[in-house]
This record gives sequence, structure tokens and C-alpha cells, in this order.
Amino acid sequence: MKNLKQGRKTWFRGLKGFLKIFIRKPKFIYLGDMPGQNSITLSNHVGASAPVNYELYFSQPFRFWGTYEMTMGLKSTYKYLSTTYLHQKKHINKHFAKVLAFIICPFVNLFYKGLRLIPTYNNYRLRSTIRESVNAIKNGEKLIIFPEDSSKGYFDNLTSFFAGFVLLSKICLKQGIDLSVYVSYYVKEKRAFIFDKGIKFSELLELKLPDKKLAEKMCLRANELRELFLNGKLEYNSNK
Repeated sequence: MKNLKQGRKTWFRGLKGFLKIFIRKPKFIYLGDMPGQNSITLSNHVGASAPVNYELYFSQPFRFWGTYEMTMGLKSTYKYLSTTYLHQKKHINKHFAKVLAFIICPFVNLFYKGLRLIPTYNNYRLRSTIRESVNAIKNGEKLIIFPEDSSKGYFDNLTSFFAGFVLLSKICLKQGIDLSVYVSYYVKEKRAFIFDKGIKFSELLELKLPDKKLAEKMCLRANELRELFLNGKLEYNSNK
């Protein structure tokens, strides 16, 4: 039986309930409305922190984009954790990374199975990502995308965004769906998600920017949200 609200299975909801004992709820701060139907949210990653907190406490039905390596079973998950995530991105010693990956791999693999992750690719298979994403949106699910370039690690000041979300938005627009795009920043030290006001993708197109420049603009706005929040310069609605 599935949870009609989030589309997560019963066993996974039980696992999430257990994790909530150890992970307290963050604040969700909105500069405008909460993401509604036909929307995508662009967020920073902060390692596993942002995805886990979204999954445990974000109240709306959504799907994540995530790298395909985490959807292909234990062997692929272990390789990604030990080599890419723990060593290259988290900068953990490669030998310790292998040991740690071996320990956490079964749990992480189980968690990712429960997420109903939409796998992403950096080649022609991206078409399947777009197809599944469009179907999810038509099914009433929001998308949460982590477009930052984390190849060299996770940084408070995001360096760049990949433009896959632009391609998705263009294809949706051709099918009559004008996505609302939200930029979000998770401030880990304050345990707070800051959501910018949504903007229609058709309005972003009016800027007449190349895809990469448009992605860069969204990245700059994410960094700006963090700075404004930490400097106490945000005006926002009550926590929802």
C-alpha cells in the first residue's frame, strides 16, 4: 500500500519515522507561496543533508532527481559512495572511504529504493530522465532538483548549476505545461530552507539567455538567498 500523499511505500514511511527520532525538523521559509502544481525546485545539496531533510519533512508530494549510479543496486551504489561521493566530493581518505562505504552501503541502497528517485544521466539516456519527469509532473508531483556542480565537493557558495532543468522546462512548455521555477537554499548551520518566489519558465525565457547563462542566474540567486538570510535581510511569510 502506498502513501497517497508522498507516493512512498509503507515500509519506507516506517523507516522515515525512525529517522525522525534522530533528525529534528528544519524551518521552511517562503518568500512567496509554497511550490504548487507544475513546479520544480532547484536546491543546493549539502552532501546528504538537504535530500534527507526534504524527504523527512517536506509536506508535498515530490520526486527527486538523482544520479543513476544510486539506482542500480548494491555494487553500483558502493562504487559511487566509495569513489565519487565520499572520496571525491567529501574529501575522505580513499581507504577509509572504502571501509565506510562498505558499512553504509546496504542502508543507503535501501533508502534510495524508497525514494522513487528519477535517475539522471550525462549522455543520451537523459531522454529517459526527461520522459519520467514529465510523467511525474502530469501525475501531480513536484520535482526537486540538485543542479549544482559538486564534482570537486560541496561548497556554501555554489559555483555553478547544470542546465538539465532548462531542457526539462522547455519540453514541458512544448506540451502546454508552463513550469513554475523555485530556487531554494538549505542553510545547514541554521537548519533552514529558504524558498524564493516562484517564477514561470515562460518569463525566464523572456530574458533571452542561453541555457547555461540561465542556469548561472539561478545559481547566483541561490547564493544570494543564503547571504540575505544570514545577514537578517529577508522578509518572508510565516513558517509553513
